[in-house]
Amino acid sequence: MTRKASPSRSLDPFDRAILRLVQEDNRTPQRTIAEAVNLSTAAVQRRITAMEATGVIARNVAIVDPAAVALTITAIVEVYLRDERAATVDAAKARFRDAPEVQQCYYVTGGTSFVLIVVTQDMRSYEAFTRKLFEENDAVNNYRTLVVIDRVKTDTQIVIPD
Repeated sequence: MTRKASPSRSLDPFDRAILRLVQEDNRTPQRTIAEAVNLSTAAVQRRITAMEATGVIARNVAIVDPAAVALTITAIVEVYLRDERAATVDAAKARFRDAPEVQQCYYVTGGTSFVLIVVTQDMRSYEAFTRKLFEENDAVNNYRTLVVIDRVKTDTQIVIPD
């Protein structure tokens, strides 16, 4: 589960510079980061530890190319719930969070309830996924699938303002 950043943690220019570097490659040696931001290695280590503890750095992960692991279908799915009551929304959030095919899930405004990024092996497995998660779910009114033709940009970096 992702930790929420503490509102009491204010980021100074050094923290922001460190975040920009670790988003590019979180395996960059701390001595290299220290040289780039003009701090000592110990200061960089303390700052990274503090940002991890407060949730500014939520996780350290590897980004895997779906094609390299035979996940050939990427779909953007708009989900429309029957109602927006808290219990309905919370149940949908839990169900989407637990589905391994759902790579990203956003609860949104504008008529659509959720937007999901879904990755599956093929169309047959995508169909099975939709039956299980949407068609057999009374809370879902309907859904719309956009199949991705080309993953043009899948950057996970957050733009860190100065």
